[in-house]
Amino acid sequence: MAKVYRRPKLYAKQTAAFFEPKDAQGNPARYSWIEGSTKSGKTVSCMAWLVEQAMLKGKPGREFWWVAPVSGTAKIAFGRIKRGLKGKKIINHTDMTITIGNGAVLRFKSAEKPDNLYGEDVWAAVMDEASRMREEAFYAVRSTLTATRGPIRIIGNVKGRKNWFFIGSRKAEAGEPNHSYHKITAADAVAAGVFPQEELDDARAALPEAVFNELYFCIPTDDGGNPFGLKHIRANIAPMSKKPTVAFGGDLAKSIDWTVLHGLDEDGCTSEHHRFQLSWKATIMRVRLICGYITSFLDSTGVGDPIVEELQDGNGENSNFKGYKFTQASKQMLMEGLAVAIQQNEIQYPEGVIVNELESFEYEYTRTGVRYTAPEGMHDDCVMALALAVHAKKNRAAQPQGLIL
Repeated sequence: MAKVYRRPKLYAKQTAAFFEPKDAQGNPARYSWIEGSTKSGKTVSCMAWLVEQAMLKGKPGREFWWVAPVSGTAKIAFGRIKRGLKGKKIINHTDMTITIGNGAVLRFKSAEKPDNLYGEDVWAAVMDEASRMREEAFYAVRSTLTATRGPIRIIGNVKGRKNWFFIGSRKAEAGEPNHSYHKITAADAVAAGVFPQEELDDARAALPEAVFNELYFCIPTDDGGNPFGLKHIRANIAPMSKKPTVAFGGDLAKSIDWTVLHGLDEDGCTSEHHRFQLSWKATIMRVRLICGYITSFLDSTGVGDPIVEELQDGNGENSNFKGYKFTQASKQMLMEGLAVAIQQNEIQYPEGVIVNELESFEYEYTRTGVRYTAPEGMHDDCVMALALAVHAKKNRAAQPQGLIL
């Protein structure tokens, strides 16, 4: 008895976006552009759609592609579909392909080098995390669908307004023939009972406004991916405070980058800002002189680790100098703390290099979290020192009187 294929249970918005897309004229759409928030079910829906295409249209050698920004992301989809598919299949881990019973080939590709995507005839394609790909990847994948007239699903998070995925979504939303547009948010997933409201509420409280709106509600920022918000950055510009410093944050460097020490007073206003390039020996002396006994959180990643140890002078965590090691997770937490402080007007800083670095700072979504960084060729020393100062102020101990000389 022949096996019967059954589509996974999906909620109405998933079905409309992936399986039954229609253009503005009410006709079936070959292209479906889906702006989907995290945890809205967009990825699992697309997986189900591509597998269904392969089952219904597949013949020996026919190709059905999943294209992701990098091979690691494609490998995640490969693993999930491999585990979910029942019945006869042939797995090739080297090529990341799954050949199913009718001979159709599910192939998982990276968009890192768009030129490598040309040449094949593809019967259906998914472009996953499209806002993180170059537009040339779309041109290449589209070319593979020419001979077959195959359909395509283009999905991703919202990531600012300056990328081809956002522009393509707007054209589809405006009524481009044969193109369908859909937005699926975390609120839709909550309403469908597949995502808990308390988790959404927790994310709203924990994440910066710009990150939360893009990641969970597909609302693009006008700041081009700036995590702090340009209007919030500008709202906190103020002259240097004359009150005593209660906490320091420090980003340590020797030559290419700058060592920056940033001090905050009890109100969160900038009371000191030091930026210099010295030898490590001179840097240690300068840091001791400036910070004294005041609680100071310093970047202890890499070369910063032995510097912080020397500053602690054998006292370890009992010293007023505290090390802060950067990982993707710890940096994300630190930057989100800074973003909240800026957006809630808890800190102030003077015009100049600090504001310039804050305004140029960027974030991007990855499978493991949100990555924060300065644009290529630019510095982030002041941003790091300011963020560490905010962290130090929240975690400062009682201050003894005196100076370390």
